[in-house]
Amino acid sequence: MIKKNIAGFDLSHTKSNQLKRILDCRLNQASNSPYCHTAYWDANHFNLENATLFKNATISQQKEILRLTSQGILEEAYFIEKAGIGYMAKMVLLSETTEERMLYSLFSADETSHLAKIIPFLENIPIDTNAPFLQLLADVVESEDKSVILFVLQVVLEGWGLSHYRSLAKECCYPDLSVVFHSFLEDESRHHATGVTLFQQQSLNLSSQRAILEILTSFLEMIRVGPQRVVNAVEMVLGDLSRSQKIKLLEELDTETHSNTRLSILRSLISKQGSVFVSELEERGIFRGYPAHLCVF
Repeated sequence: MIKKNIAGFDLSHTKSNQLKRILDCRLNQASNSPYCHTAYWDANHFNLENATLFKNATISQQKEILRLTSQGILEEAYFIEKAGIGYMAKMVLLSETTEERMLYSLFSADETSHLAKIIPFLENIPIDTNAPFLQLLADVVESEDKSVILFVLQVVLEGWGLSHYRSLAKECCYPDLSVVFHSFLEDESRHHATGVTLFQQQSLNLSSQRAILEILTSFLEMIRVGPQRVVNAVEMVLGDLSRSQKIKLLEELDTETHSNTRLSILRSLISKQGSVFVSELEERGIFRGYPAHLCVF
């Protein structure tokens, strides 16, 4: 079996100080880490201010919950940008014109810069890629169907990334990190716009349509189940929660509103270039968030 490596999730970081110095010089950034043992987003960002378990926790427990949720956001961004480097490099090889190849070469450099800016804020370099979203991302990156990867990764996910990073930048409590996420927006907008342009030039056959539909269904199902990362962080700090405690926590996190807001954004992104998919997804009820009791497994 061929090992999947376009996303590069299994690539380790070099131990060569000389190579690191060369990279830092090329990136024009210092190698020292600004990481501090703190939360980069507050309780309001995660809707935790209304959660009884959080409010009744000690101050130190609250800080730890917020630290874990903040690191979770950064770890996900780390893997997304890491996969982006490989994806853009792959698109260099799939390019059909010189200009397209030039653009994707520049885009790969953008993703490299993004990853380098995120790493210093991580407590540790993450190695766990078992998250369902990251597994889905790795599978899509490996696809050989250009229309599928253009639509899913650049039209939908890059478009989603714009909204996501804008929110992270706006609500971040740590000015240096807020500036980092703000700096991604222009690049993400350019990547998304290029994906839209190139996707419009593709001939979408039935096989590609089915592949896109199934990938979107899997991705949107992950959004429908609400802020599972927040629930996991609370449980890691406070100990095992009963099913009823998890349901109450999700209700207090307003999980349906949380999911529906995100699903609405994604529906808009999909409908602009893939209206053919929207009716089928709506028939499946994919654009509606689950109530709290269906988000606990």
